[in-house]
Amino acid sequence: MKIAAVQMVSGPQLQVNLDRARHWIEQAAAQGARLVSLPEYFCLMGQHDGDKLAYAEQAGDLNAPIQGMLSRAARETGVWVLGGTLPMALEGRAAPAERVRNTTCVFAPDGSLAARYDKLHLFRYDNGREHYDEGRVLEAGDAPATITARMGQGDPDLRIGLSVCYDLRFPELYRAMSFEEGQPPLDLISVPAAFTYTTGQAHWELLLRARAVENQAFVIAAAQGGRHENGRRTWGHSMVIDPWGEVLACLPEGEGLALAEIDPARLKQVRTQLPALNHRRL
Repeated sequence: MKIAAVQMVSGPQLQVNLDRARHWIEQAAAQGARLVSLPEYFCLMGQHDGDKLAYAEQAGDLNAPIQGMLSRAARETGVWVLGGTLPMALEGRAAPAERVRNTTCVFAPDGSLAARYDKLHLFRYDNGREHYDEGRVLEAGDAPATITARMGQGDPDLRIGLSVCYDLRFPELYRAMSFEEGQPPLDLISVPAAFTYTTGQAHWELLLRARAVENQAFVIAAAQGGRHENGRRTWGHSMVIDPWGEVLACLPEGEGLALAEIDPARLKQVRTQLPALNHRRL
């Protein structure tokens, strides 16, 4: 089956970003993708961190602009949509809130909300020239999330582990999902991201391939990739990676698709030849 990672260079205008995201979902579906992932912050890369607070949506509100677009896109194209991230309002907090959650919403091909994941690890970085601290406007999530995507059309289901950007640096998160009690190992790991150019150049591919190899799973990593209107530059290099660590598709920079064919039989082959998941002792 084909899957596609959408790469964007999002800006500060919400509707422009939503229209571009919808365009790429349609393009991926037209090229045969059964599952499409958007990048982190696909809906907004504002001039300031706090800009996202004004666009926070209530959980499950399919009449809201961002969640509504994702639901309609999934239903009208008939694909699974891993919705990058959007600012999700905190339950029980009066508006205007000082913080939101950075949330992935997964929509099934019928347009229904199938899963939600709130980013667990909040990025902070300071090298003397670049300064980032997501904790200023984000509240961390509190639990991992997985979903079993029913693919149909004779294809096996995919057990997907959800994560976002900075989560990639914490392998214990993926171990927890891979060895969830009563569940099989992950088939696919999702990592929508907006890696900085500096950290991405050094670590992005290295970490993605490590997560694929150690969990013997496919990885789909949709990224922001280019120079944004706010002056920030993101690394891009959206990828699909197989369970042996081979990069199946990569888009270095700019808008577009990293589209690849994944074969579930490859999971069985890798895990049979090197049964590392069965050899775990700790």
